[in-house]
Amino acid sequence: MNEDHAGDALIIVRGLGGRPDASTASTSHVDAEAIEFTIDGGECVRVPWVEPITERPQVRKAVVTLYRKACANLGIQPHAEH
Repeated sequence: MNEDHAGDALIIVRGLGGRPDASTASTSHVDAEAIEFTIDGGECVRVPWVEPITERPQVRKAVVTLYRKACANLGIQPHAEH
């Protein structure tokens, strides 16, 4: 996610992670309950999944769900899924 979706990570952090002022974000950890991002050079922000993840293939869909929810919270149009 870091290389292909750095902008998406930042939107999730700003829209759901309680850090609307963040300027950078990269994924640092994923577990069954949440995804973690390292922002602005070191601070960790943990964003819970909408539903728990039980299998690795669910992660992509869960990230898309968070991204769309964050866009709605920020009042911005999500980009087309690729």
